[in-house]
Amino acid sequence: MTPAQHPIEVESYRILRSQVDTARLPPGTRVVTERVIHASADLDYAKDLVCDEDALRAGQRALAGEAPLVVDVRMLAAGITSRQCVVALDLVPALGPVQGLTRSAAGIRMAAAEHPQGAVWAVGNAPTALRELVRLAADGVLRPALVIGLPVGFVDAAQAKAALRDSGLPALSNRSAKGGTAVAAAAVNALLSWRPVP
Repeated sequence: MTPAQHPIEVESYRILRSQVDTARLPPGTRVVTERVIHASADLDYAKDLVCDEDALRAGQRALAGEAPLVVDVRMLAAGITSRQCVVALDLVPALGPVQGLTRSAAGIRMAAAEHPQGAVWAVGNAPTALRELVRLAADGVLRPALVIGLPVGFVDAAQAKAALRDSGLPALSNRSAKGGTAVAAAAVNALLSWRPVP
């Protein structure tokens, strides 16, 4: 137990590790998987998350180097207390057209214009935001250091995450329709606290 850990947190991780074997996972994948399971109490994430160790290391390095952290919605930003976030949805005017896009997708488009290179992106709410991010990258508008794509929903969430994985972008995602801002925040917080061995 480190001085910053509360005994309840220590016990929670002990129970988690007694119920799911994370010891054989690569270090970044283990840190993210345990944090997501801890935040959600959902052991299925041990099999549902799709992690790429090189992508996680790239994201961790980018965050450690003070790269911008762009999130889709304010609720996700609220779960990340150790870093300032750019909230894409906050860039969208309260009134007026958004060029046939959902407000979430329009926010991603606006944020991409401000942070086209090297940012870490986290989407935990709308699949349309993740779809727009993948489209912008395919068009050469956006080159992220890492995309944490964990939107939730019954309409297009699993498919949007599959599109992210198929895009070749450095990514962290999951296979199912579940996800959400708490899970995405847990993944970001895991990378912010992770100190990989060189």
